[in-house]
Amino acid sequence: MSSPMFEKIALIGLGLIGSSLGHAIKRAGLASHISGHARSAETRDAALKIGFIDSAHESAQEACENADLIMLCVPLGAYGAVAQEIASSLKPGAILTDVGSVKVAAIRDIKPHLPDGVHLIPGHPIAGTEQSGPHAGFVELFDQRWCILTPEEDADKQAVQKLSDFWQACGSDVEIMSAEHHDLVLAITSHVPHLIAYNIVGTAADLEEVTRSEVIKFSAGGFRDFTRIAASDPTMWRDVFLSNKDAVLEMLGRFNEDLSALQRAIRWDDGDALFDLFTRTRKIRRGVIEAGQDDAEPDFGRSHAAKPDD
Repeated sequence: MSSPMFEKIALIGLGLIGSSLGHAIKRAGLASHISGHARSAETRDAALKIGFIDSAHESAQEACENADLIMLCVPLGAYGAVAQEIASSLKPGAILTDVGSVKVAAIRDIKPHLPDGVHLIPGHPIAGTEQSGPHAGFVELFDQRWCILTPEEDADKQAVQKLSDFWQACGSDVEIMSAEHHDLVLAITSHVPHLIAYNIVGTAADLEEVTRSEVIKFSAGGFRDFTRIAASDPTMWRDVFLSNKDAVLEMLGRFNEDLSALQRAIRWDDGDALFDLFTRTRKIRRGVIEAGQDDAEPDFGRSHAAKPDD
């Protein structure tokens, strides 16, 4: 049996992503020991009971002692404080990464606190569900999904390769790009769609002419998809929009221009314009399916039961 890729991996944050990472690490035998930290004693106890970590720690600093790989799985808004807390326990040669969906802000908030010799390699697994908490995690979450790494130009190449190998062992395909490009791509593929979902579900809830029970009872497939997205973690998404403000506002500006064009087409009975747009967007959907990023089964047909938050 080959030796683990890392002697000790520290998971800081034990929600959906942290717990799923713990399961994936154990499945692939990537660590001799997995330490975990969460602020809630209830969450720490649940993580130990479920078994995706080997030790639970009240402080993030303690969890990171002698760790070879540290993974920040906390909301973006907490990065600076957590980095400051764990800095004194990070050993030279350790890799520090994260799972957040904004990378320029991650580098900005983490890097000033790191001691020399620690390799900061920001990361973002493009995976998730609307569930949260330690019970929400499952081992297949990262299978056949992309993970983007955004190392700075002077990052240690061996450390980048090792982290890339780690994510591949967890089931992911890996792409490397700049932090700035990542934030622009994710603004249009993830952040703005979430903002639209939150807004349209909020609009439906505020309609006085349509009761909330009717909104729920007669939800068609499109609205159901919006409600699933709008059920995502409020703290995480608040931090995402504030951290990726410039890219989100740029994409929202483009979206508003295109929406105005749609309004004009409907107002003036321009069926050709509508048909052309719907034809182009249909091709995008087909491309998503052909790329293996979706199928007809919910959640890629993964066999796992939805579990309540802890």
